[in-house]
This record gives sequence, structure tokens and C-alpha cells, in this order.
Amino acid sequence: MALESVRFEILGPLRVLGAGGELRLGRPQETALLALLLVRAGQPVAVTEMVDVLWGERPPDTAVNVLHRHVGALRRRLEPGLPVRAEGRWLIREASGYRLATDAGSLDLLRFRALREEARQAAAGGSLAEAVALHHRALSLWRGPVAAGMPAGPRAHEAFRALDRERLEAVQEAADTALRGGAPDAVLGELRECAGDNPLHEPLLARLILTLAATGHQAEALRTYDAVASRLLDELGIDPGPDLREARLAVLRGTPNATGTPSAADGAEADGAHPGESEPLAGYVAPPSAVTPAPSQLPYDLPLFVGRRSELQDVLAALGSGPLSAGTVVIGAIGGMAGIGKTTLAVHLAHQAADRFPDGQLYVNLRGFDPSGTVMSPGEAVRGFLDALGVAPERVPRGLEAQAALYRELTAGRRFLVLLDNARDSDHVRALLPGTPGCLTIVTSRDQLSGLVTDHGARSLTLEPLDTEEARELLVRRLGAARVAAEPRAAAEISALCGGLPLALACVAARAATHPGFPLSAIAAELREARGSLDAFARTDTSVDVGAVFSWSTRTLSPAAARLFALLGLHPGPDWTAPAAAALSGLGVTEAELLLTELSDMHLINEHVPGRYAFHDLLRAHAVELAQARLGEAEHGPAVNRLFEHYLHTAHAAGMLIAPYADALPLEPAPAGLLLEPLTDDLRALDWLTAEYRVLLAVVDAAVSSGSDRLACLMVSSLERFFDRRGHWHDWATAQRTALDAARRLSDLGMEAHALRGLARVAGRLGLHEEAGAHLDQALRLFAELGDDAGQATVHRSLAWEAEQGGDLTGALRHDQLALELLRAAGGQAAQASALNAVGWSHAMLGNHRQALSHCSEALAMLENLGDRVGQAATWDSIAYAQHHLGRHSEALASYRSALAIYRDLGVPAEEAGTLTRIGDTHRAMGDDGAARKAWHSALALLTQLAHPDAGRLRARLDGLSEGAACATAPDGT
Repeated sequence: MALESVRFEILGPLRVLGAGGELRLGRPQETALLALLLVRAGQPVAVTEMVDVLWGERPPDTAVNVLHRHVGALRRRLEPGLPVRAEGRWLIREASGYRLATDAGSLDLLRFRALREEARQAAAGGSLAEAVALHHRALSLWRGPVAAGMPAGPRAHEAFRALDRERLEAVQEAADTALRGGAPDAVLGELRECAGDNPLHEPLLARLILTLAATGHQAEALRTYDAVASRLLDELGIDPGPDLREARLAVLRGTPNATGTPSAADGAEADGAHPGESEPLAGYVAPPSAVTPAPSQLPYDLPLFVGRRSELQDVLAALGSGPLSAGTVVIGAIGGMAGIGKTTLAVHLAHQAADRFPDGQLYVNLRGFDPSGTVMSPGEAVRGFLDALGVAPERVPRGLEAQAALYRELTAGRRFLVLLDNARDSDHVRALLPGTPGCLTIVTSRDQLSGLVTDHGARSLTLEPLDTEEARELLVRRLGAARVAAEPRAAAEISALCGGLPLALACVAARAATHPGFPLSAIAAELREARGSLDAFARTDTSVDVGAVFSWSTRTLSPAAARLFALLGLHPGPDWTAPAAAALSGLGVTEAELLLTELSDMHLINEHVPGRYAFHDLLRAHAVELAQARLGEAEHGPAVNRLFEHYLHTAHAAGMLIAPYADALPLEPAPAGLLLEPLTDDLRALDWLTAEYRVLLAVVDAAVSSGSDRLACLMVSSLERFFDRRGHWHDWATAQRTALDAARRLSDLGMEAHALRGLARVAGRLGLHEEAGAHLDQALRLFAELGDDAGQATVHRSLAWEAEQGGDLTGALRHDQLALELLRAAGGQAAQASALNAVGWSHAMLGNHRQALSHCSEALAMLENLGDRVGQAATWDSIAYAQHHLGRHSEALASYRSALAIYRDLGVPAEEAGTLTRIGDTHRAMGDDGAARKAWHSALALLTQLAHPDAGRLRARLDGLSEGAACATAPDGT
């Protein structure tokens, strides 16, 4: 047998793989002997050490003779047909003992070490991305603790403990490299696992905290620090060392500062590790991408900002130079006037003060006076802030009051600058005010916000129009001093005609700047002759007509750009892209991009982030009026339809990419020539859905407002899987209720049934099981009335899940079996395979494990043919559960790992946590409490992040495991 025809795996449960598959290991002492030879990795092992591992301190007199018999049996197991007493080629006799002939091709431990060395060399050569990839490959060879499942006596030998420490060192080294290379995601899973098994190892836990922050989980990073600090105090009576303290500071600051810590040995000694195992973090300076910055959401500061000196001086003087109290600065405007520069001043002020708020700057445009009517609710705004602060969507509590409380908790004791732009009134912002001293909140509004002044001691600042000198300074900054000085009267007339409003002046200056040969007197004459129609925004105390300025600006555009400007007034969302503008206008993307650039150059729209454009609300109002005045129904209706169809069909295509076998409502074929976004894979689909999320919600509302109820229902159905995947359950519930109302207005029973089923799903996610059951009963009745077998089957699947949550396992099986019968009648392989797995799982829950394996194995074969990875993961998990309860623990672990790998690849943390919990159950049943604890700790970290109700139950099991270990007992953990 050639050397490469046998592979040994010791980084986890011991396995020997031959050409014919996995070799059956012998008796426990033979297995322990093989494990010892493997951890020595080709080095000789003395007979005395072998005896010590197999028998401990009291070996029998015949120990050496028995050892030789074990060696012979092991040789024949590795090389069947080997004559008795023949040496063979694997197990070699040495002067004082034996050596197993292995290399990096036959032993995973040697492959692990070789990859680590390659990673070090790559890092030393500056190839950090390659180094991270090599570290990841090395760590992925570990399937659990070394020689997992081996009896505790031999496993306690120093040779095995040293390998555990080697893994710990490798994880820390990989974490440092990943942080430096800006790829923290590559090691987060391994860090979580190692931290679960080493809950007192401070250098390791410091790296976990930094990596959590670097992957956007700042809130979890801080909770991890608090949990570790409590554990150190409770178990060792000590406070966190410098490793942890510096890591926490780095998270709070959101800066890549040195996380100076002592060597890993200081923390390692607490749990038995040897000194010198890992490089210290001292002196490590992360690159900008290594630690996710504190939220820095402020819009760009206007480089040509002018004037407002007295207002700025008053506010900055009020802030003082000492510690801040919880203050609120309100920037209002006279008579509700828009365009006076509230946002510009607020943003400039925020940038001036930002360095005093190291924990971050939060910004939101509340759209309180948006002409489209899409005012942002306080709940939507606070959920956006929670996301910026690292709170996973699944962890956001129900209700504005609870969400605001969590927001105040996360900002307590920290220093944030919060800019709340364009608020409707005081009540609009109360939930967004931090609750403790040290934060600064700036609010802009056309309302005077007297409630904030009265109730919160806010400082009110009312803006006047720019005076003559400030208006002249604005023109000088944009047109140059020489041009303004050459025509002072024309410049003064332009300032007067614009009424000192910065927005109007900016539009006129843009026109003049793009035509440097035009005299300012000619531009003033054009402006003087213009007539606008924004009556609602006209100043009552001056002669300025804002609409006149904007009408004049749009008349200077090319006809195509002017048409697009008016059409954009029909767009319901907060912003848009060139493909959306192209769909709205019926143009090509390239032509739309050129027209958007023309509009942006004239300051009529703003490219607030690369590729996404938005209006000032005053200019949106002007665009809306132009659309109403200039676009007849022959153009208005088709344009809106093209836009809505663009978003609907792209969202549907994206939904099918992220969940190919989802049961979304089908669409009619896209209209001929409809422009769609080119989405090639599930990652691009997720990116598009994430970027357009707020726009798509606005399209749902706009569709309902315009009487397009069918489109609203189809859009919500297309978004269901994205809502669920991202954990946007609160928005999902709102949208689903909108769809249900729309379906009932249409008297479309099919759409109503789908909406009821979707509403039941999200109610179940939110723990509203009684409500979910009522919706499902209605949906089932409607699908039955329609004769829709597939629809009835999906409802039975949901009823099965609800029954299982309520402990009715027999009822769950009955519903799953009904679903399978209906789907077999309706056809459709993907749905049948999923139902087969569900039936198998229900059988397993009832203890019918052989029936479970039969159903799930059939389902897996179908799902693999279909390429349904989500279904495969769920089915592997079901198979593993049945194998576990049949006593086939090694097979169960292998099946669980297949499920776990897919869940991690797809990023489904709730399912990953469930599989990790069951992996721990299997380790516990095998007597490996250490591996069980490790898996459960990893699961608990995910469940805690999700605020999942199972977290408390799992924490209790971990506490019970610790108590059992302390009492030297081994209760059944399954």
C-alpha cells in the first residue's frame, strides 16, 4: 500500500481513510496508541511514554508485552495482509520505541503546520490577503479538539494538551493577520469556537472583541467584554488585564489604535496554557479597515461654505471646552422657510465639533416636509441608528419604546454627536435623543421645536437669510472675485432676486459658472423675467419667488435634462440610481447618466453617495409641480409604470437568486424593452436589495396610493425572503399588512391567502404565535376554496412549525404529512424534497429515528440534484439528529458539519446556532464535555447576538455542565 493511499486525521475525532473508505479503528487502547503516534507527527515515541499514555501511573507487569501486541494489531489494520511480525512501511521500529511514517500528504497535523508556515512567509513578504487565506485553510483542517472522543485518561497526556495550545496560538496568529489584512470575517468563526473553549484566556478574548468590532458587531464586542470581566471576577477574583482593556477602548473609540497588551502567556497561564505561545498584541496597529470605525454618518461638509459666523460662534461658545452635558441645539427657520441653509449649517457645525465626540457621529434625514409625503417614522430612524451601532436586525426589540430604550442604553456613558435633519416637530425626534450627558444632538426643522426648548432645554437658533455681504461672498467663492467685482450691481441684483437664500443663490451661481462668458447682468435679467409657481414656499416678507429661481434654472437645461428633472418628481423614494432614472424616462442607462450629471452640475440634484442621487426637498417640490404642469397623462402614467415594473421585476429576480425555490407570487413576463438591473448571483442580488431597500418600501406605499394594489402585493411577496434573511421583521410585518389590505381591495383570494400566510410567518418570527395561527387558519381556508394544493401545503408547513413551537409534536407530524401529500399531487421537486425533510424531522422529534433517516435521505438526494443548498443544510441537520439518537455519533458529527459548513457559507446565524447546539449534544453523548462546552459556547454567542429565546435555555445547560463537571458526574446532555 503506497504511502499516499492512507490519510490520517487527528485534528478532531481520530479517523483513518484508506482507498476503500474509512478504516474501522480497533480497541480503545489501540486507538489511543495510534493517536499518540499521530500527535508526535512522524517523530519517535518511546515505549515508556506509550505505556504511560495507555495505563497511567499503575501499568500492569505485562504492559510492554501487551503494547507489542497492540503495535502488531495496528500494523495489520493499516496494512491488511501483512504477515505476523513483519514490520510494514507505516509503523516503524526505532531504537527506543516506534514512529509512524507520515508526511503532509497523509497527516492533517503536518498539513496544518505547513500551511501555517506558508502563511507566515506570505505575511512577511507583505501578501496579507494570501496569508489570511492560508491561515483559514490551516484552521479549517480542525474538526474539533484534537483526538476528540478518545477516553479522558489518555487525552489528558501532555502531548495532546500541547497540540490544543498550538491550535490556540494559530487562531491568535490568524486573527492578527486577518485584522492587519482587513479580512476579519475569515477568522471570526474560529475565534468564537476557541473562545468558547478558553473562556479565561485574555489575549484570545481580546482578539475576539477586536474582530467582532471589525466585522460590524460593536455591540456584541462590548457585551463580550462585560461577560469576560464578570467571569474573571467571579472565577479568579481579578479585573480584566491590559489586553482586554485596550481592546474595549479600541471598540469604543472606533479607531485603529494600538491595542497594546502583554504577551499571550499572561492570559494563557490562567487556564493552563504555557507561556510564549502567541505573539503579543503590544505595538500592533490595525490598518483603517481592521477595526470597523465608530459610526461616521455625517454628510459631506460643503467646501464652499460661507457666512453664518455669528451663529457658529454662538453655538461653539455654548459648547464650551469642558465636559458636555446632554444638550440639544435646534436650528430652525423663519416662517417655515425652506432653502435657507439649515442642513448646510448643521452639517458644517457638526464637522467643526466632531473631534469632541470620539464614539461617533450619527445622521438621519427624517424627511419631515418631503413633498412626496414619505416622512421617516421615529421607529425607522432609531432602527437605522441601532444598525449603525452594531445591533443585528434580529436583535431589535418590538415597538418604538423598546427600540428607543436600547438606543439610549448603547449611547449611555459614551460621546456621540447626533444630527437629526428635517424633523417635522418635537415629537418626531424625542425617541432619537440620547439619554445621558456627553452627547450633542443637532436638530433642523422648519418648525420652531418649542417642545424641545421647553422640555429638554434645547438652545434655539433661528436663521435669517444671508445679508448682502454674505450673499456676495457666496458668489465670490463660486464665481471668483474678479468676475463679481467687474459687475457689482448685477451681483447685488442677483443676491436680491434670490432673497438671500443660499439654495437659490447656489442654483444661479451654477448657471453662471457653467457659462463663464455670460455677463452677470444678462443672468440677472433672465432671472428678473422668470416666473415660478412654488407659492407654498414663497417668502411673505420679501419679493423673492423661489419658484422663479428654479424655473429659470430648469429653462437653462437641455430639453432632455429638463424632461428628466420633471420625471424625477414622480419617483417616490429618497434617492435613485441611473438605471432607475433610465427606466423612468425610457432612455438608455448611458444617456440617463449624462443627464443626471447635467442636473447635478446645475445643483438641481445631489449625488450624495457615488451612483445615488437625491433632491433637496424644495427642488423635489419644484419637480413635482413641473411633472403635474408639463407631463400629460400619456407620459405620466407610462413613466410611473416603467419605474414600478423596473423595481418589481428586479426585486423578484433578486429574491429568486437568494432563495431559488421560494414560493413567491409569480409575475407576468416583463414588458418588452423594460430595463432591469443586471444581477448575476446571490451576492449581487443581496447588495442590490440592501441598497434599494428604502426605495422598495416607498414603491409599495406609492403603488397603493396610486391604485396599483396588485403591484404592491407582488412587491411584498418578492421581498419576503429578503425580509427574513436580513431579519427586517418589523418592516416585513408593516409591508405584509399593506399587502393584505391591497389584496382585499382587489377581491383577489389568491393574493389575500399569500398575504395571510406571509403575515403569519412574520408573526411567528416575532413570537406572536396566537396571531400566526389565526392568519394560517384563514389562509388555509382560502387556498382550499381556490383548490390550490401547493398553497395549502405551504400553510400546513407553517402550521407544523407553529405546532412544534407549542410542543404538539404529533400535530406537527400530521401537518407535515398533509403538506407532503398535497405537494406530491401538485408536483414540484423542490417543495416535495423540503416537505420530505420536514416529515423526517417530525418523526425524529417523536423518536421514530429510522423513519426519519428514510425520509431525510430521500429528500437529500432530491435537493442535491436541484442544487438547493439551504434545503441540503436543513436535511443534513435532520439526518444528523436521527443518527445521534440511533447511537451513530461519529456519523452524526460528520452530518452536522456538512450542515454547519453550508449555513456559515450562506450566513444564516440562527440555523448555525441550532446546529452547533446539537453538535454539542452529540459530543456530550460521546463523553467529550470539553467539545460539548465549546460548541454550546459558540451557539450561545450567536443566540445572544440574535436575542433569541433559546439563549437562556442554552446558558442553563452550560451552567449545568459546569456543575456536573465540578461534582465529577456525567449526566446525559441530550
